Amino acid sequence: MTIKESIKTNPTGLIARAFRFAENAHKGQKRKSGENYFEHPLAAAEILNRWRMDEATIAAALLHDTVEDTPATLEQVRKEFGDDVAFLVDGVTKLGHIKYRGTQEKIENLRKLIFSISQDLRVVFIKLADRLHNMNTLKALPPQKQKRIAMETDEIYAPIAYRLGMQNLAGELYDLAFPYLHPDKDKWLHTIAVEHFEARRKYLEKIEPEVRKMLKEHDIRLVSIDFRAKRYSSLYQKLLRHDMDIEKIYDLVAMRIIVKTIPECYAVLGLIHEKWPPLPGRIKDYIAMPKPNGYRSLHTTIIGPDEKILEVQIRTEEMHEENEYGIAAHWLYQQARSGEKMRSKKTAEDIRWIEQLKNWLAYIPSQQNEEQGGADSEEFLQSMKIDFFKDRIFAITPRGDVIDLPKGATPIDFAYQIHTDIGNSCVGAKVNNQLVPLSHELRSGDLVEILTQKNKKPSEDWLKFVKTAIARDRVRTALRGKNSFATSVSAPSKTELRITTENRLGIIKDISSVISRSHVNILSFHTPNSPGGSHFSLHKIECATTDKQKIEKLVFKVKQIKGVREISYKLE
Repeated sequence: MTIKESIKTNPTGLIARAFRFAENAHKGQKRKSGENYFEHPLAAAEILNRWRMDEATIAAALLHDTVEDTPATLEQVRKEFGDDVAFLVDGVTKLGHIKYRGTQEKIENLRKLIFSISQDLRVVFIKLADRLHNMNTLKALPPQKQKRIAMETDEIYAPIAYRLGMQNLAGELYDLAFPYLHPDKDKWLHTIAVEHFEARRKYLEKIEPEVRKMLKEHDIRLVSIDFRAKRYSSLYQKLLRHDMDIEKIYDLVAMRIIVKTIPECYAVLGLIHEKWPPLPGRIKDYIAMPKPNGYRSLHTTIIGPDEKILEVQIRTEEMHEENEYGIAAHWLYQQARSGEKMRSKKTAEDIRWIEQLKNWLAYIPSQQNEEQGGADSEEFLQSMKIDFFKDRIFAITPRGDVIDLPKGATPIDFAYQIHTDIGNSCVGAKVNNQLVPLSHELRSGDLVEILTQKNKKPSEDWLKFVKTAIARDRVRTALRGKNSFATSVSAPSKTELRITTENRLGIIKDISSVISRSHVNILSFHTPNSPGGSHFSLHKIECATTDKQKIEKLVFKVKQIKGVREISYKLE
């Protein structure tokens, strides 16, 4: 039942009253797309309705922008809808716009999000629904804003959804962000993947009747068989690990078998293996050993008819629901008010991560202090020792910037994530004020300081232990430059400008125009990838002149361009 349908059924209920209040509060407001602003909170509330959240959460979603974007006050919300709804609206308002890297204030916002997760998950559910709808309407915004929001989604919201066990939502958020962050890769991926997706689907449809017949003969209570296509963003990451060969991706489209009970899951696994041989080492029992985010299922990769390799996933209805909705499904169980018995016993073990967060919060100041400006940075860094996201790590710079890295990353990966020059000139590292080898495996919450030396170049040995593609690429590039320099040393013939700017649309064109009008030829113009969430870019420009007087005049002119923060040069 949609929200509008439920309002017709109960026109005086909490959701109906919140609908009318929010619709009136946002009257006359428009979004960038031109649609009425109220369509956004309504869409967010509808998403939560699909997740089968409680009435208070849906009502709060309808109201979540009223306090921030309309004359309505929190006291009005409390008076009209009660303390529970007001608490949720206030929680969403306080989260504000989370930025991933940068100043201490931005780190405080990340801490506030974690605080909200442990205090009342419903605040985070509303925020995730809000972000999902915003990502679906991102086209209406300017390109620079699109990229910033997509980056936040990719680096904050999608990982949090995944960590909450909301597999489907996490995948959808990653997929929505991918085209804005990697437009060329996205186009290429769609070009090569569409035909393969369709071919795999037809193959599975061909063998589905055979599977159904086999299960029926053995009295397996089958709920459904469907096909799960791999998400594009996930597919791209997997292709990187398999030499970009799509034929090596066995789970491009997986067969998903849903049955009634856990014993039937294992019975189906046995029947599948009896009919088609499994690939050695490709059987994964996430029922006996669930993933850290609670995901449960049996996975097996088999050699099917016509010697084709495919993946089969087997689970119960309850597992499927929990895999789709994650901790939201647990919340649903806890909120059940009818006399209906819960489908299974939910214990602290099931939601251990939330318990860990609550323990983690014992090390940070009270909510009152948090509202007055947040925890002391040292206390915050210490509290980050809890492994918040177990599939990723969050290491921290001495300035308080949060660096997102894959598990197993080293100080070299960390250095290149900050800046190419820092990586190239790295000679050592301190982790939590202790000197460590450059091959040291970092952990979440580590405070990492990179030691650098001018004119230092990377070592070829680094390629043996770096984890990230960006670090590997930068090391190889630097090594190529090092080798060519060894064979050819000449007098300076060009000048390199280094210009730090705000990420303003058109700023590259403005800089190029000023250089051209100064009668200086541009040999190359390179803008390395900015750190995730950064509002600034570093541009490296090679100019075909070594005339110092001309360069000094040029530097003065470039400094006058709006958005230019710093400029330096060196003769090469």
